Amino acid sequence: MMKPTLLRSLVLPLTLAVAGLFTAARAQDVVVGEFASLTGSEATFGINSNNGLQLALEEINAGGGLLNGRKVKVIVEDDQSKAGQAAAAVKKLIASDQVIAIIGEIASSRSLEAAPICQSASIPMISPGSTNPTVTDKGDYIFRVCFIDPFQGTVMAKFALDNLKAKKVAVLTDVKSDYSRGLAQFFEDYFKAHGGEIVKELAYNGGDKDFRAQLTTIKGANPDAIFVPGYYTEVGSIGKQARLLGIKVPLLGGDGWDSPKLLEIAGNSLEGCYFSTHFSPDDQSPKVQDFVKKYKAKFNAAPDGMAPLGYDAMMILADAIKTAGTTDGAKVRDALAQVKNYAAVTGNITIDDKRNATKSAVVLQVQGKAIKYTSTVAP
Repeated sequence: MMKPTLLRSLVLPLTLAVAGLFTAARAQDVVVGEFASLTGSEATFGINSNNGLQLALEEINAGGGLLNGRKVKVIVEDDQSKAGQAAAAVKKLIASDQVIAIIGEIASSRSLEAAPICQSASIPMISPGSTNPTVTDKGDYIFRVCFIDPFQGTVMAKFALDNLKAKKVAVLTDVKSDYSRGLAQFFEDYFKAHGGEIVKELAYNGGDKDFRAQLTTIKGANPDAIFVPGYYTEVGSIGKQARLLGIKVPLLGGDGWDSPKLLEIAGNSLEGCYFSTHFSPDDQSPKVQDFVKKYKAKFNAAPDGMAPLGYDAMMILADAIKTAGTTDGAKVRDALAQVKNYAAVTGNITIDDKRNATKSAVVLQVQGKAIKYTSTVAP
């Protein structure tokens, strides 16, 4: 029988060697963090943007990974659609998981929580879909692959004036949302500057269920359209209650409407209404149709506007790491800042000097049980 001391002397080096191999393997991964609303009131935003990211991740790793064969690993944290949770998630990703970059969020309020933390740690952060312009003001490590609200607000104000021939519009804003307040402001600025009249400006709080008081006031103002720059969670109910009160004019909105749940909540109340967003699966460009095909094959569902944003964010980050030739935060940041005319699923993207994406928007219309492409609006 082998003596215990001799057995230990043989087993211990072997154990250490195996542990060292596992540590080395982990060290070879390019570790990226993602924070997203996977549960809670805006869960479809996080789930679908994460789906897009995962599709990109599979393609990157199947294509050989990054930096001479290193696999990319994404650690995902759920911020539960709650204030405060985004900051906690990002702190954990940076301090405990030691990620080299972070992707997130769709909701502007939660990106605004996380951005100063990433900036302070010199960790590049790419928001797939936060459109409030102040997000990238938090520092030179903060980027996005979506257009911003000054453009989106202008698109919908111009659409109301030119396509709908609306002269008078009421605005109903979620005062708890940085996204909603910002989009309302830019819509109003353009609409008024080009001869339109804002007949009523009213507010609600995200999570509200009863909008009848605001809608009754709006009905009395007799607008040609109602701009509701909120999230699908409330917009569906607003549409239902507006129709029950006899309001027949179209409701207009932004990309916060873009969710498979919108029509499930709204029923047929949003028939003929319009919203701006980043992408339409009806777009016949080969890149879009290739993405739609792959997405349907993997998730057995059509992608909404958030899915390709998650995909584009991951792909642009991977491209920047390749360009930098390293995972060093400052060099990846510099590579992201140089992105020009990148052929993304959501359109060609150029990162401007404020780290925002210059790109087109699409306007979609609710038609029956479907949401159909109407037009593309260039920057």
